[in-house]
Amino acid sequence: MSNVICSCTLGEYARVRLELSRKLHRESEQIYGDAGEQDSNICEVELKCCRREFYVNPTGERSEIGRAVIVEADGGYDYGIVYSAGAIAAKKMKLKDLDEKGDSLGTIVRFAEESDAEQLRTVRKREPEIRDVCLSKIRAHGLDMKLVDVELRLDQQKVTVFYTATHRVDFRALVRDLASEFRARIQMVQITTREEARRANTFGACGCVLCCSSWIQKIHANPFAEKQQASEFSHGDNHAYNVIGQCNRPKCCLGYSKYEKCSRNFCAEQYPPLGSRVTTPEGTAIVENIDPVKKEINLRYSGDGKEMLISLQDFTSMFVKKK
Repeated sequence: MSNVICSCTLGEYARVRLELSRKLHRESEQIYGDAGEQDSNICEVELKCCRREFYVNPTGERSEIGRAVIVEADGGYDYGIVYSAGAIAAKKMKLKDLDEKGDSLGTIVRFAEESDAEQLRTVRKREPEIRDVCLSKIRAHGLDMKLVDVELRLDQQKVTVFYTATHRVDFRALVRDLASEFRARIQMVQITTREEARRANTFGACGCVLCCSSWIQKIHANPFAEKQQASEFSHGDNHAYNVIGQCNRPKCCLGYSKYEKCSRNFCAEQYPPLGSRVTTPEGTAIVENIDPVKKEINLRYSGDGKEMLISLQDFTSMFVKKK
């Protein structure tokens, strides 16, 4: 994961995410009308590497999904794309326990023009050169750290260096060298291996984009107390590639397998085995399928092949004799 291939903001993955957001807003308009979009001037803006933050739109113009904006960024400005707006953005703020009045939000300076997009491309072209310089400086200072990514702000007044390390690193001399080299503010940010995988924005063993890069909003430190518990959620399959992700940590998607495992145990305890023959008032039937979520059992009669859907409560209350 040393080579960051993030295609955020101007890449294909960003277009897919924006199209999904547009679909959500269209469905919201069909239900609540256009009035729901004008209830709030809050916008959710996507920045580089899937970072999404909330900003206030004081321009008075309608914030359309996918429209490029210039936002305030720590004494300067940066380039972003409107990801959600109006009532949906306000709802997301509430879900994240953010308050429009209590929490200080950034401001959208203006909507971006073609010259801003061209400037962004120029900045992105400079980043590989900055990365090479950072690598050489790290080797020169003999620092035990792994450089993950560098990010140059749109106004080129700040360089953020993302790295991983197993212990505390004294990078004061490195920061001085980089500041004199680039004539900009240098910010060193230590990230976890999960965040490193997220910034890589690559594909997982399933063939899809990593969940942390595509749709998971917040990366948890570790969803499992120990790896032994994670192997239990793999349904008896102890292959490492089925349990450990590219971040060398238990996969985030295993957290959703826990529910499936619990559902299996629930079926084994309270539901009849699949394929078992039961006797009902209508005749002998076979348990064809079980839906543990809806708590329903699908029966198929062996005589005429007729199927019947019955709830678990009705099934248990019925006098059933297994053969």
